[in-house]
Amino acid sequence: MINRRRFLATCAAAPLVASAQPKTAKPNLLFIAVDDLRPELNCFGRTYIHSPNIDRIANRGMAFDRAYVQQAVCSPSRSSLMTGTRPDSTKVWDLVTHFRVAEPNIVTLPQHFKNNGYFVQGMGKIYHPGFDDPQSWSIPWQTPKAPNYAKVTSANTEDEDKPKAKGGPAFESADVPDNFYKDGMVADLAVETLKTIGKKSEPFFLAVGFAKPHLPFVAPKKYWDLYDPAKIELAPNPYHAEDSPEYALTNSNELRNYTGIPAKGKIGDDLARQLKHGYYAAVSYTDAQIGKVLDELEHQGLAKNTIIVLWGDHGWKLGEHGEWAKHSNVENDTNAPLLLAAPGMKASGKHTRALVEFVDIFPTLADLAGLSLPSHLEGVSFRPLLDRPDLPWKQAAFSQYPRGKRMGYSMRTDRYRLTIWLQRDDHNQVDFVELYDHQTDPGENTNIAHRPANAELVKQLTAQWKAGWQGTKAALLNRGKA
Repeated sequence: MINRRRFLATCAAAPLVASAQPKTAKPNLLFIAVDDLRPELNCFGRTYIHSPNIDRIANRGMAFDRAYVQQAVCSPSRSSLMTGTRPDSTKVWDLVTHFRVAEPNIVTLPQHFKNNGYFVQGMGKIYHPGFDDPQSWSIPWQTPKAPNYAKVTSANTEDEDKPKAKGGPAFESADVPDNFYKDGMVADLAVETLKTIGKKSEPFFLAVGFAKPHLPFVAPKKYWDLYDPAKIELAPNPYHAEDSPEYALTNSNELRNYTGIPAKGKIGDDLARQLKHGYYAAVSYTDAQIGKVLDELEHQGLAKNTIIVLWGDHGWKLGEHGEWAKHSNVENDTNAPLLLAAPGMKASGKHTRALVEFVDIFPTLADLAGLSLPSHLEGVSFRPLLDRPDLPWKQAAFSQYPRGKRMGYSMRTDRYRLTIWLQRDDHNQVDFVELYDHQTDPGENTNIAHRPANAELVKQLTAQWKAGWQGTKAALLNRGKA
């Protein structure tokens, strides 16, 4: 078993301190994406999670406690973030549609930096697999090839996002080096890239995407050894919310594709604890790979003039509501980790509870780099929060999720989550309404929308929802805060 004290000391040994790099006209940008990462991290108060390197970014920058994705599944979320527009604009609500079908000429976030003099390079999982966007990069995007498992299985293939039915185990602990798996290879590639990219005359935008903790939960054994399975607590609410429609959630279908997972019914406590153990190990594995990239950024003297942003493409349920994976509008799925550190920001090491959306990331990064903001953007720059984290901000964040012929539109305010289920071909037809009070029910366990005493509240929130993100954006801009 790995010496935990020595391991953690090694991870924390290289803090992100100011380097001696000469100032340049524009800051560099290190853009880190992590798949299926929920905000269950040490820097978000979950001290039992070993995430010392992600914590380094939080200590240097800001952690956004209430950051929300626009749709809690990979391709729609990433398409929204990378274009700065929402799913109803990209027309990407699934895993088979490319955003350029609906928006062939849209300028993406990395493309905007490339068009403004940046050298832009991407590696690992940035866009959904199979949906790269050549216009986004200065040189072709690349990702290493690696097996899914150390042990030979019928699912030892490249495409972990589309596992064969019962084609491989949901987790694996193997005594292998970090770069046996893809994320270790991606980290090595990023380190080698930093050795040359920082010497270019133009500033760089380096996008590095990590696949874990996406299923299957595979990680080298030393990361499993960081956790005592006897101390892993199971979800406190393993049941669907009271008075919620069955279609609000799935049947944990993504997880059930893996060997050893029952095709239906409850995930037993012993298996649930193994799954959580695997998820935590995968988080710590990816955290260590991020640490290698941060170390090299520091070693090359680039840290002082580099913006660092880290985001997870959506949250993830680990047994909450009796479900696993994402694919819904609940808080566990829509609330995702977002960390940002920028040269000169005044609120380093702080948290903010301001409501922000992932569609705001594009305008924020462009703003920080001194670039103009494209007119198509459907978010706002939250740059002012980096100096004043308590600044009055957005009144709501908006997400959505399709379920067959229905679309569930969800609005998160400071206190409430309102979800309205509409017929996709007739938005005048409301099938169901959900309302959760986070002041009394942070787990979203009881739908109070249909209680007579809440009729006026539902009416008020529905009016706010109908005004939509446009109303929220207009109110914010009119206050002169963005």
